[in-house]
Amino acid sequence: MSEHHQIDLVELRASSQDERDRLTEFYAKSFGWKYTDWGELYSDTHDSGLTSGIDVEPKQPNNTLVVIYSNNLDASMKTIIDAGGDITVETYEFPGGKRFHFHDPIGNEVAVWSDK
Repeated sequence: MSEHHQIDLVELRASSQDERDRLTEFYAKSFGWKYTDWGELYSDTHDSGLTSGIDVEPKQPNNTLVVIYSNNLDASMKTIIDAGGDITVETYEFPGGKRFHFHDPIGNEVAVWSDK
């Protein structure tokens, strides 16, 4: 169950669908994780302890993204801005919810999502 302002998901990024497929195969073979594909650009698993996903983002570097859950995206965005965070990706919708991204004061990229 997702909890307000708790880390809910860790995403690995891939530059293409082929890279995503290679990663899901690698982690399945390495650790036995079973992935669910959500279209051509996203897969996730609940077998990794904390939910983890692989997101195809051709214009972003292949790195890890921490995703925090929120009961109220607008309120969370305001507290982030008030604390000195910089919104880098405005709120957008995806199957199952919506989210935005921000940089913390030293440049780490983090995302916040909600199913509400």
